[in-house]
Formats: sequence, C-alpha cells, structure tokens
Amino acid sequence: MAVEIILLAGGILIVALTLADVFDTVVVPGGSRTSLRVARRLARGLLPLWKAVRGRRRGLSAVFAPTILVGCFVIWMFLLCIGFAMISYALPSSFHPPLRSFWDGFYLVGSSLVTVGLSETNATGPGRWVVLAAGFCGLAVMTMAVTYLLMVQSSVSQRDIGIIKLNTSAGDPPSALTLLEKFAAIGNRGELPEVLKEGRNWCATVRQSHSSHPSLIYFQSMGTGAGWPAALGALLDLALIAERMLDEPDLRGPAVLLREDALRMSEELAALLGVERDPPEDVTAAIEQVAVRLRTAGYDLQDPDVASVARLRAEHESCVKGLADHLGRPGAVLIR
Repeated sequence: MAVEIILLAGGILIVALTLADVFDTVVVPGGSRTSLRVARRLARGLLPLWKAVRGRRRGLSAVFAPTILVGCFVIWMFLLCIGFAMISYALPSSFHPPLRSFWDGFYLVGSSLVTVGLSETNATGPGRWVVLAAGFCGLAVMTMAVTYLLMVQSSVSQRDIGIIKLNTSAGDPPSALTLLEKFAAIGNRGELPEVLKEGRNWCATVRQSHSSHPSLIYFQSMGTGAGWPAALGALLDLALIAERMLDEPDLRGPAVLLREDALRMSEELAALLGVERDPPEDVTAAIEQVAVRLRTAGYDLQDPDVASVARLRAEHESCVKGLADHLGRPGAVLIR
C-alpha cells in the first residue's frame, strides 16, 4: 500500500511539473520559471557540445535550435508517459487484465498520449480517468507544439527580413560606416531617417519576441549571414554615429531613440542568456578613421568628442560581442 501511495504521489508530481513547464514555456511570455526548465537546461547542455563538434569559427548550425525545440517536446511527452505510468501502476485493480509491470502501464498511457489507443487493457473506475487524462494531455501538448512552431517561423521571418535588408546596404557582416558611404554614393541620404526608424521598429519587435520566447535566440537562417547580433551591433554603431558625429539635425532624434531601444534589447537578451561581457577595447583610432571617411563621403560632421564616442562604442560592442560569441557568430564591423 505504501509503495502504491508513493507511486501515485510521484506520478502526479511529475505530470504536474511537466504540464507547468510546457505551459510556462509555450504560452506564458518570458521563458519558463518552473522547476524543470527543460528548454533552458537542454540548450545550456547541448551548446558547448555543439560548438566543440563544429568548432567555434563555424558557430551554431541552422539545425541547432530546431533540435532543441523538438527535443523539448520529446522530453515532455516522455515525462508525461513516466508520470501517468506511475499513476496507472499504483491502481492495479482498475485495469483488466491487471498490469504486470511498470512498462505495461507505460505502454498503456503512451498509446493514450499519442491518441492511438493500441493497448488491449481495459480501464475501469479511476483507471478510466487516468487514461482519459493522458489522452487529453497528449493532444494538448501536440497541439501546442504545432502552434508554437508556427509562431517561431513567423517571428524568425520578421527578424530575418530586417537583417537581409540591412546586409544589402551595409555588407555582411554589416558595417554602419559602409551603409552611410553607400547612401552618400547613390544620393539617397534623405532616406537615412527612415532607416533609423525601421531599425528601431526591428529592435522593438525582436526584443519582444525573443524575450518572450528565448528559444528564438538560437534560430539561425541560412540567408542572413552573420546573423542578428551583428545586425544589432551595426544599428548601434549607426545610431551612435548619427547622434554624436554627424551634423544632421533630422537624424539626431531617430538616432537617440534607436540607440535607446537597441541598448535595451542587447542588455535584456544578454541578461536572459547570462552572457558575460568582454572588457571594452580602445577604439579611439578607429573612430578617428570613421570621421575621416565620413568627411570624404560628403557628410558634415560636428566637432566630435572622439574619446567619448569611442568609450560609448566600446561599451555597447562588449555586450554585442558577448552575444555573438555565445552563439558562435561574428559581431558587427565598424570599418571594413
């Protein structure tokens, strides 16, 4: 009797924790805060191994994030099978013929979870409710899996459209200086305020989706080159140059807003991943070279405080570089 009580209580606990983790990960924004945290533990466990196999220079492949996502649903279904099997094995009189072993119960509830019902065992009394609950939970998890996959595809597509557009004008990895020189060369400087506004919208969209569902951070698309950390770094560079170096009044307001949103995005995602920042590097000489090339391209410059601009650039770059290193991707390029 004592063993049956322990099995019943343990099975209920496993089922409850698993369902809470599924709900918290898929439905509730902000990532799972339950005890299991399957997605986070799986990502942290596989990330070092994946990098070691592929090598740091190659970074994460496009199949890493889908592997984590599919692995989470497999683990959740397995845990539900374990939990419901313990519950069913604790109720031997509720099944005919009686369950001979734990694995008989595992097969019974497993067939119910995947909604195929292949078991020849008949459930009576409380056993009926166990089988019914297992079937309902399996259907719910599989439905949420399909819905979650569609949401992931939509969010990644929105993020990657912005990266592709940026890479077209700023190169790959993107460079804010390259973008400014290209816009000057093609006589399209009047579109720069719109570029800054689009960059701010991109940062807000990616920050909201990736903070709500951290698994999106690891998705890599084949056509986006260096990826989203490099794009974020380039937008931060562009906002800093437009705000502190260019003598363009129409650019200052959008640049300030873009830089604030981009900084919040980088800091929030870095904190979410537990990324440690690298020590800031001295980029004073690079900023001086940027000023020279901007004047050559025809831009009017303020009397910039080179040391201040270099310090601000080094600060945000250390955060972006930490994100890029965590994902095994290159960061933004200031001077190409």
